[in-house]
Amino acid sequence: MRIVQLNPYYYPYKGGIERRLHEICRRLSKKHEMIVLTSQLKDTELEEEMDGYTIKRLPSKFYTNYNPPHVSTPGVLQALNDLEPDLVDFHYRWAPSYTKAMKSYGGKWVFTFHNTYGEGQGPMRYLSTMNDFFFCQMIRDKNVICVSDFVKNDLISRDFKEENLDVIPTGVDFVTDSGKDENFILFVGRLVKTKGLSTLIEAMKNVDCKLVIAGTGPEEELLRSMVGKYDLTDKVEFTGYVDEETKTRLMTTCSAFVMPSVFESLGLAAEEALAHCKPVIASRVGGLPEVVGNAGILIPPKEPQALSDAINAVMVDKELRDNLISNTKTQIQKYNWDNIVNDLEAVYLKNIENNSQS
Repeated sequence: MRIVQLNPYYYPYKGGIERRLHEICRRLSKKHEMIVLTSQLKDTELEEEMDGYTIKRLPSKFYTNYNPPHVSTPGVLQALNDLEPDLVDFHYRWAPSYTKAMKSYGGKWVFTFHNTYGEGQGPMRYLSTMNDFFFCQMIRDKNVICVSDFVKNDLISRDFKEENLDVIPTGVDFVTDSGKDENFILFVGRLVKTKGLSTLIEAMKNVDCKLVIAGTGPEEELLRSMVGKYDLTDKVEFTGYVDEETKTRLMTTCSAFVMPSVFESLGLAAEEALAHCKPVIASRVGGLPEVVGNAGILIPPKEPQALSDAINAVMVDKELRDNLISNTKTQIQKYNWDNIVNDLEAVYLKNIENNSQS
């Protein structure tokens, strides 16, 4: 098979979608021709070979300083037609030039639904909901790959047919070395409202251990001001952006990982923490209960007292903590990359065969 993964962004930009595509392509390239079709980021080649698969980049224009920036890519439809793939897996629903191309594309394609429907807060949630409403009209009769049961069930509630929906989560590599516990809790991710970090800062008023926040984003200034307001500068450390090596060191040495999100379609950072044998304290929202299972503590979102109680319990109760750590090893097996890619290949083959018969 020749399979094209279509996404506006790709390496060297490394978000959750991009990492998923790399893991899928490098594994499936042993049996199939895998191509990533994307925009051309600065200082990248129009075509590149990577780990057995091909990256084809199209000249593009980028707007705003948002991460990732808004993009316009002419020529997506022509590139797809020239490639003549057996199947296209489309991954991103907020880039109009890509959506327009897929609306006109006559070949076989599926869509992977990575994020919660209508995700966001304030005006962004309104815009996101409007975009998703119209986009879902376009994919209603397509096979949709959902990254969690939560996403699948949410789409069923929006009148998608269950038989058109497959759940294929994003995986993670298991880490055998859990590292030396250095008695701090960790958050890694973008500093945006949907991550619930203001609740976490407020909860830290009643927590004795240190919190490390790794990442950048538009909420950083507000969060820093909250730390100053609550006199928590000795308890809360902002690292800013961290590279993979630093992130791994933080993951391997933290006592627990905290993810107090308001929205979360899956919870990839929580997966990574479990892969490092770390208990996870997370909001009971979206796909997080599926990811955490019995390897952590789930609390209601936006409740600082419940969050501080959970953090204190994990940090103080050694028996509880040891049980959670033991459970991580079983829980993370659900997200083994090789099993995930095998399931995805079966979905791709099913779509090609069904479309061939129709």
